[in-house]
Amino acid sequence: MASVAGAGVREPNERNIYLSDHTSREAPDVYVVGGIVTVLRLEQPCDSARTKMLAWEGRFEPVECVGKRVLIEPLRDLDPEDRLMLLVTLADGTELPFTVTSRQKATNDRTGDQQVNVFRDREAPKAVLASLYDALQREGQLREEVERYRKEDSVNHSLAGLLAKGATKQTPFRERYSALFKSPTGVEFHVSVLASRNRDKAAVVFTVKNNSPTEPWSLMEARLSTGDGREQRPFALRASQEYWEPGGQSGQIAVVLDASAFDSTTGPDRLVLELFRQGDGLRQAWVHLDKQLLRW
Repeated sequence: MASVAGAGVREPNERNIYLSDHTSREAPDVYVVGGIVTVLRLEQPCDSARTKMLAWEGRFEPVECVGKRVLIEPLRDLDPEDRLMLLVTLADGTELPFTVTSRQKATNDRTGDQQVNVFRDREAPKAVLASLYDALQREGQLREEVERYRKEDSVNHSLAGLLAKGATKQTPFRERYSALFKSPTGVEFHVSVLASRNRDKAAVVFTVKNNSPTEPWSLMEARLSTGDGREQRPFALRASQEYWEPGGQSGQIAVVLDASAFDSTTGPDRLVLELFRQGDGLRQAWVHLDKQLLRW
């Protein structure tokens, strides 16, 4: 196990905003992250002299209008309660208000908008096309969610749920070996590798303790793949909680896999199970698994 590894390249966070002409409409939110530029993409050029943000000094680079784009760059992450007013004025004098804020208020999500496409007329061809793409994306996400729920209705997910609750005695698993790892960020991982009595399943339980004094911790992704990283293998995962608060909060992440996950046409594969942290996507811990662990 180790604490540092590069994360995969992420897709840019692009979002569409459709404005309403209703007088009571609220200023739409724009989500930013410290040190990352967020771009508002408009349908016509903006007026730099009349585009401004309130109380930005010392917290943002000066807001810039570049043709049909407005560039926003916070110097650091906003506090959860921060909500700054941005007024964008178009070349024809139209004023578009926005609220600049952070997603961290309700969750530990440190992602922001990298590009926001702003549409004033929902019936315009570009707006209709963007709306269609949004609908297709939502449909794809719903299909993925339904498929995930279908897969999670399995014996392995039930076993992982028991392990995540600490109810190992109610499962067929027995511990084969364990290890303790402390990451440089203050998060501690006690890793237990288990095998079932009839040798048809393996499991890994990460007991995570967040000793950081200030930073929460959460799991972005777990990945089970062959030792060469070329092929991913199926597994079931359950966690006792979504976030680990600073100051010593602990909980479990449990993974269960079938013995068949080790099989390949050339013989048993050695597998690696990896955990990636939410936020920066860095690999936090990993464990190598060999089919030999199923032998008693």
